[in-house]
Amino acid sequence: MTLEEIAGRTGSNLAGKPNQVISGIASAANAKAAEIAFIEGDGKRQPTISPSLAAVFVAAEMKHFIPEGVGVLETAFPRNAHSAIASSLFRPRHLMGAGHELVSALAQIHANAIVQPGAVIGPGAAVGEGAVIGANAVIGPGVQIGRNTSIGANASIHCALVGDQVTILAGARIGETGFGVLVGPQGAEDSPHFGRVIIQDHVTIGANSCIDRGVFEDTIIGERTKIDNLCQIAHNVVLGRGVIVAAFGGISGSVRVGDGSMLGGRVGIADHVKVGDRVSLAASAGLFRDVDSGETWGGTPAKPIRQWMREVAWLQKQANPKKSN
Repeated sequence: MTLEEIAGRTGSNLAGKPNQVISGIASAANAKAAEIAFIEGDGKRQPTISPSLAAVFVAAEMKHFIPEGVGVLETAFPRNAHSAIASSLFRPRHLMGAGHELVSALAQIHANAIVQPGAVIGPGAAVGEGAVIGANAVIGPGVQIGRNTSIGANASIHCALVGDQVTILAGARIGETGFGVLVGPQGAEDSPHFGRVIIQDHVTIGANSCIDRGVFEDTIIGERTKIDNLCQIAHNVVLGRGVIVAAFGGISGSVRVGDGSMLGGRVGIADHVKVGDRVSLAASAGLFRDVDSGETWGGTPAKPIRQWMREVAWLQKQANPKKSN
């Protein structure tokens, strides 16, 4: 689309070249040539803007941050307008079949792969040598499954690339839309997601765990990472190599977790937090800020483990003064 067409569809005020062609969507920080993004804020904090950004939806209070040469589309609802154009430029493929056709004729399945009864495999999907697709599992269009990978019964995988020797247990949900809520003219709306889930080699994902696909960039699970049952990994999360996430772990959007870190049961991490390499988070920790490599934290809000233990001991003394004497 041209910027003029985009402005007309979204009711935005255009300041830029009307005939400039836009062919992609992205976040403002990572946009490439011919891609359009959005910027929101209070007008006080400088956003991160890619030098290749072609055009941006922006509210009036943020216009002064936009560099010269970038097409500006002013609107009261930048993210809503961006999502509307994104949905026009890109549409996820859906499963299509003639009733009884569970495995698409356009899927590529290795002769040594096993597809158990009831499994659905969409067009353009590929299943590698020695892979096992469990009963009633759903492999969406274009999904790639590597060699000797096992997909459990009733699991579903969409918008994903899955490596070799990966184990995904029963009921896992990979590549669904994340919990992205934006403000539109009519109130709260769901944000569309156009990224993927990348699962590297030797990863294990537990039963009934969910990994959301990215909004614009990808959700990435590093090789040999082990995720327990009933965990939630939100959109745009990047887990490094050899990360361990125990049961009931919840990781919010755009979190980064370094190599070899260990998250105890029921750990929760707030969005955009960065966790270094070889970090340990005690069970039920609630993390709201960045953690440097090699540290051990616990508690809610999480803090260095020794500080947290001293605070717990002090509270016990205050609550039970007779016992402490």
